[in-house]
Amino acid sequence: MCTAARIRTSRFRRGLSFPITVRPTGPDVAVARAIARDTAPAPEEIARALTWGADEKVLLVLATAGWFCSRGRGEQLRRAGNHALLVTVAASLLPHALKLLFDQTRPDRRTVIGHIHGIPFSGKRDDAFPSGHALHMGALASAVGALPAIPRRAIRALAVGLSLTRIVVLAHWVSDVVAGFALVAVVERLLRPWTGYPAEASKDNDHADS
Repeated sequence: MCTAARIRTSRFRRGLSFPITVRPTGPDVAVARAIARDTAPAPEEIARALTWGADEKVLLVLATAGWFCSRGRGEQLRRAGNHALLVTVAASLLPHALKLLFDQTRPDRRTVIGHIHGIPFSGKRDDAFPSGHALHMGALASAVGALPAIPRRAIRALAVGLSLTRIVVLAHWVSDVVAGFALVAVVERLLRPWTGYPAEASKDNDHADS
């Protein structure tokens, strides 16, 4: 039996211990090192300001306000308000639960030169996996599938851009952002039957925007 297999078997016999340590991949480390080496205070300040656009507190306030505004409106708007609030709450709770199960050191805690170049400190040291900001943006990118083509593409581009700011400030590894973005997109789709939110934009709307 190979060494890796023996380690997995031994761990299974002992039972998993939590939290589970998650290590960055080779590409994660390469990207973080490049950013730490080549960044500067000005772009870091801009990225840190932009990242607030994906903050859970801001999005919870917006989703709650949208829900209140949708009351007394048409059925379609009420369903959209219900869906937005439910998905935002789910995307806020999920990363906190996952961070109890997994430990991963943030890339900003593993660089000195990066801080010299303007990298800030973000959150708790071992809360890198997954990116909560990316979870919210993945939910947004998935939910706008019900919109016409032009606003759908614009919002998805915004969601990806805001997610990338978490990599630029070295709050998360690339894999943290990708995992968070993809995970909650699945959650958003699973919640649609509960809220009655439409699955996709109508083809007529897409053709009208082409």
